[in-house]
Amino acid sequence: MDTTLQDPLVGQLLDGRYRVDARIAVGGMATVYRAVDIRLDRVLALKVMHPDLAADASFVERFIREAKSVARLSHPNVVGVYDQGAQGAYVYLAMEYVPGCNLRDVLRERGALQPRAALDILEPVLAALGAAHRAGFVHRDMKPENVLIGDDGRVKVADFGLVRAVGSVTNTTGSVLGTVSYLAPEQIESGTAGTQADVYACGVVLYEMLTGAKPHTGDSPAQVLYQHLHEDVPAPSAAVPGLAAELDGLVAGATARTPEQRPADAVALLALAREARAALYDAQLDAVPPQSRAAAHDGADDRTSVIPRAVRSATHATAEPGAGQPGVVEHTSRLELPADAPEGFQPAGHGHSRSRRPSRGMLAAVVAALLLLGVGTGVWYINSGQFTRVPSVLGKTETEARKRLTDAGLEVEPSKKDYSEVFKRGTVMAADPEQGKRIRHNGSVTLTISRGPEIVKVPELEGLSLSEARSALRKVGLAPGVVTREFDEEAAQGTVTGSDPVTGTGARPDSAVALVVSKGAPIDAPGVVGETVEDATAALEEAGLKVKVAPQQVHSPEEAGTVAAQSPAEGGQVAAGDTITLTVSKGPRMIEVPDVTGDNVESATSELKKAGFEVKVERSFPFLGNEIESQSVAGGEQAPEGSTITIKTKGL
Repeated sequence: MDTTLQDPLVGQLLDGRYRVDARIAVGGMATVYRAVDIRLDRVLALKVMHPDLAADASFVERFIREAKSVARLSHPNVVGVYDQGAQGAYVYLAMEYVPGCNLRDVLRERGALQPRAALDILEPVLAALGAAHRAGFVHRDMKPENVLIGDDGRVKVADFGLVRAVGSVTNTTGSVLGTVSYLAPEQIESGTAGTQADVYACGVVLYEMLTGAKPHTGDSPAQVLYQHLHEDVPAPSAAVPGLAAELDGLVAGATARTPEQRPADAVALLALAREARAALYDAQLDAVPPQSRAAAHDGADDRTSVIPRAVRSATHATAEPGAGQPGVVEHTSRLELPADAPEGFQPAGHGHSRSRRPSRGMLAAVVAALLLLGVGTGVWYINSGQFTRVPSVLGKTETEARKRLTDAGLEVEPSKKDYSEVFKRGTVMAADPEQGKRIRHNGSVTLTISRGPEIVKVPELEGLSLSEARSALRKVGLAPGVVTREFDEEAAQGTVTGSDPVTGTGARPDSAVALVVSKGAPIDAPGVVGETVEDATAALEEAGLKVKVAPQQVHSPEEAGTVAAQSPAEGGQVAAGDTITLTVSKGPRMIEVPDVTGDNVESATSELKKAGFEVKVERSFPFLGNEIESQSVAGGEQAPEGSTITIKTKGL
């Protein structure tokens, strides 16, 4: 039976644009569908947030803000975000559809990879993360499930910044374990996740690719967290003998327990990975590892339920825990993995985890970390008939919501209003208690009604300095945009003279405002060609300009040591404080003078000009001769390029 038929979204047109064709996978945060954008006739992956999360208005706002930020990250190894929106209680992202598989599938099927294959996957992952790090993003959830491998062999990283937008993870132990396997120590201890946390996770992923198993395993999240805090990641060669020392060093550097001892970001780690590759022989890169257990589940793997396809039995799909990735597995990966790798190999030290009761000290150390991840003990109440649940009201009009609540026997408190980028004006954006929460019969619910997108006005900026204008824009929630500098006879140099949109115009928060800044009154650049550098510098500085002397000198008709050229040229408009670049002359180039005696005037003139000289003709009386009798500089001698050669004709 095809379970996708039971999904109410399958077959629907979401937001009047996205036709939902099939459910791909279900994660802890969202369900992923294959859909078609009917406007662009494009297949894409549609990630729809679970209703219980969509009930949290603050989370939805943050989720969409982060999605907008990630959408600006354009890189060939990053899964693209096309669009975001909401229809009623359905909050969604439209993302790039990637036919292929993910790295978890590869590890589950093949176990340990050849070093060359591992580096072939690691390097594009680091390239994607490096672009994100330099743009100010941190992934915070790097793991094999988020590494997609397309049918065309391209490697892409999914879910930048989205999974960790959730305030808490799913409360099942297995789901937490899959994530904590890649957490850096500082994430566990303080919840901080900088670029070096992504570096740590990549080091763990590299270890797993080289050995086929995770470096830290256990029967509970507590055991895995404790190992991250107190034990170094072992050398891959300890599990797979024969691996090169350079690979051990790469893993050790990336997974140092102290962040300061790791590479600063993915760009730095990528450079080290390329150095390691360059240091390895082909035999070391292509070494076929003994087949290890595929993915070493040992109870610590987090898998999301997968919906089987009814038509193509050879296809399958996976979704990473917590979000459901936009990648769809429809064919086997085209990675060049060893076809003859033996099955069933289990690396030393990973055959089983020794069961032992954690000490009180260890439990105390990890309880805070588990609370940080949102793992708590569920509290169950006995339903004695005194409780009901708050019905779904998100996206409904206030009238519809009030009716639903009163029909459920609940009171409705006076409504509050707030701005929302997600919910239409006049619809319910939040309820307190949240929809689905247990509440006593006759209890009261407070609704928050959307005012629609918040609009702010562009403040008065004219006359402010550029830094003051930028500060004023940020203060009201707008973003400083492109700066254009123009001459202005009246406005002081460096002050703002205009903006786009103009002052008083309404704009949405975070919108960019372009600024026009005065360059002051224009100045005509003085002409200094032919002057000494000292005299030229003095004249320009007196005019309020700065001077830069070009490092290279050039041949020119000007005397050696004088100014051969200036930029901007004489008469060009410049602003006070602008820089004029001076090029110093090496003097004219000396070139050989052609011998033109005996030639006629026309051919002699042509030859001399072609050689780089000016020509003056003197005719002897009577002026009927046309043959050159003499020239001012004899043929074969040298003269300055551009100088004048005088030629004289014979008389009759």
